[in-house]
Amino acid sequence: MRFAGTATYIATEDLMVAVNAAIALERPLLIKGEPGTGKTVLAREVAAALGKPLIEWHIKSTTKAQQGLYEYDAVARLRDSQLGDPRVGDIANYIARGKLWDAFVAAAAPVLLIDEIDKADIEFPNDLLLELDRMEFHVYETREVVRARQRPIVFITSNNEKELPDAFLRRCFFHYIRFPDRETMERIVAVHFPDIRRSLVRDALTLFYEIRDVPGLKKKPTTSELLDWLRLLMAEDLPPDALRAKDTRAFIPPLHGALLKSEQDVQLFERLAFLARREGR
Repeated sequence: MRFAGTATYIATEDLMVAVNAAIALERPLLIKGEPGTGKTVLAREVAAALGKPLIEWHIKSTTKAQQGLYEYDAVARLRDSQLGDPRVGDIANYIARGKLWDAFVAAAAPVLLIDEIDKADIEFPNDLLLELDRMEFHVYETREVVRARQRPIVFITSNNEKELPDAFLRRCFFHYIRFPDRETMERIVAVHFPDIRRSLVRDALTLFYEIRDVPGLKKKPTTSELLDWLRLLMAEDLPPDALRAKDTRAFIPPLHGALLKSEQDVQLFERLAFLARREGR
């Protein structure tokens, strides 16, 4: 059972090694990288490539670790007891399974995605240490132990918004997805737009990487934003020279709203263009 990329996901050699190492070690794969580098999509592609079901748990700032195990609705049980509902006799009627419970009892070992774990409280990763390590947890209300039938393949993504605890990191296999180089990016673009003009890709990528290299940029454009930009350029059917300029400092890219996502960055390019034009007089 090895992952070798898919027709729709260009995986680098080091990324494939990391995925297969995590599977062999039976450790969660902790993936970091810039937003838009394919961290979340990776879990979906691995599940599809290996023919496994996918269970996704998307973390928010309010998410608690207990929600991944189960939630007990004591309020609903109290209400039903007041109404004389016969279901109150079985407390299991008021327990809702979480994503980890679903993954543990799945008929076939699934791929479990815990997405953007760094959004939650700092204690969130520590609260899942034993469950992810032992692959079991205790349901106190029913006094049962839920154990994994087969160990799921666990992917955990992080955008580095906060540091993760050392004890949690020790239990993971780590991989950082580096931003794609130009050659890899050309392959990614070819997957999404097989009929795109090569000249458009060449000029667009040149401008894209020059934008990313501008000092002082608050948010560098990502792969997903490049793809959005290319889709717009194709829809507008711009002339071949629309992306070319003798002095890129004096050039604000067309449809730049797909690439520049803050007024600070737009103003930065406007200032650079103004200064370049003034120097050229």
